Amino acid sequence: MPTPPLDTTTVTDLVAAATAAPSMHNAQPWRFRFSTRTRTFELRPDLERAMPHTDPDHRALHLGCGAALLNLRVASAHHGWGTDTRLLPDPADTHLLATVTLTDTEHPDTELARLFPAIHRRHTSRHPFEDRPVPAPVEEALCEAARREGTQMVFPDPWHVESLLEWVEDVEGRDTMDPERFEDIRRWSRLGAEDAGTAVDGIPDYAFGPRKLRGRAPVRDFAGRRPVPDRPTAAFEATPRLAILGTTYDRLPDWLRAGQAMERVLLLATLNGLATSLTSHALEWKDLRELARDPGSAMGFVQMVVRIGYGPPGESTPRRPVRDVLEID
Repeated sequence: MPTPPLDTTTVTDLVAAATAAPSMHNAQPWRFRFSTRTRTFELRPDLERAMPHTDPDHRALHLGCGAALLNLRVASAHHGWGTDTRLLPDPADTHLLATVTLTDTEHPDTELARLFPAIHRRHTSRHPFEDRPVPAPVEEALCEAARREGTQMVFPDPWHVESLLEWVEDVEGRDTMDPERFEDIRRWSRLGAEDAGTAVDGIPDYAFGPRKLRGRAPVRDFAGRRPVPDRPTAAFEATPRLAILGTTYDRLPDWLRAGQAMERVLLLATLNGLATSLTSHALEWKDLRELARDPGSAMGFVQMVVRIGYGPPGESTPRRPVRDVLEID
């Protein structure tokens, strides 16, 4: 099989797909470098886009970078390339999170390639979901997608879901008492037609979703107490369907694996007609994060809680120009 074409346009397209990944508050905390000589991408964090109040150890930042890494692998497979992916390949350079070398192969990863159509369709939905169950085979496939990336995902029992929802409510109360924690949201939310219309990052107000009238879906309100003109209200699910994604250990490579698993799950859910949103409220407090794990599983550390269901897919959020995140040499 001939080597697929690889020019600047293709490299740019691959990174554009990578940067469609979700990240905390849509901060897009990643940088890429591509070597034309070795056909290798380097992924590094953009620490200027960190969340000092709610993500001081950069765990969520690395989840986002892992999600971008998964998208890069998916896009490469779609374009007919095999990939050799290595996490933290240089012990002397801890900011080099991963390398992805494009290889000549007659057998690109078809399982990854089939996820490609979902990359630009996947959006975080901050809307109510329908009161109908997700079929068991679909949930099993989502759990298998997480396993393929070296992580574990479980759908907790009702009593555990109730506990998670109580912890989210606890966090919302704590945040009210600690205004500094709202600074990260304030920095990355875009209010008003001018800011929302010209933004290349962050959460624009049109993507906030409706204000919760009732219900217990764990959807973060990016408006807080700030008024958003013409924003509707809505009733959310009383019993949302939640999944817990986690790892055995809690080190930097585990965060990168969890980010890849998270995105693989989200893309597969999108292909299956599901809407999704990510819930990190309770995980931003150390004491609650330790309680969030499923005691009936071997999961050591919860990395993300995913809300899954049938409903509106959510609005597209802005992305930084590829030229701002990609260097080619």
